[in-house]
Amino acid sequence: MDARTVLRVLETLAPAEVWLAGGWGIDALLGRQTREHRDLDLLHRREQEPTVLTALAALGYRETLDLRPVRFVLSDGRTELDLHPLVFAEDGSAVQAAPDGTFPYPADCFVTGQVGGVEVPCVSVAQQVFFHQGYAPQPHDLADMRHLREAFGATTHF
Repeated sequence: MDARTVLRVLETLAPAEVWLAGGWGIDALLGRQTREHRDLDLLHRREQEPTVLTALAALGYRETLDLRPVRFVLSDGRTELDLHPLVFAEDGSAVQAAPDGTFPYPADCFVTGQVGGVEVPCVSVAQQVFFHQGYAPQPHDLADMRHLREAFGATTHF
């Protein structure tokens, strides 16, 4: 997946609120693409899911995996979108369903970065580090955390 595809997806989803997470979210924080990406992780407001699905269907994306309420995957045959529904509280914080409860998103974790020189919504360095725990890291996870340490002085657990 390239930056043009990411920006096309984000443009198509407007005015729904979505945020980049995962590898593209880290690259947005860094303001540059650091590696090849097989998918795009997107967080979205759960109540906007019908709008998100309709917009993505217009781009040719179809659901290929349903693990709701935690996540679901869409594909256009070339690229995959990994969508994560969020439920927001009045204070701007949110939660995502998780197999063992919920996954928290503090209000201040919703920030912006850049993809291809365009400002995009993403999640903070601290939230990215929080995502990357509790599992055995793959080589790309190790590289992503190294980039966050180098660029932001983040403390990571691997």
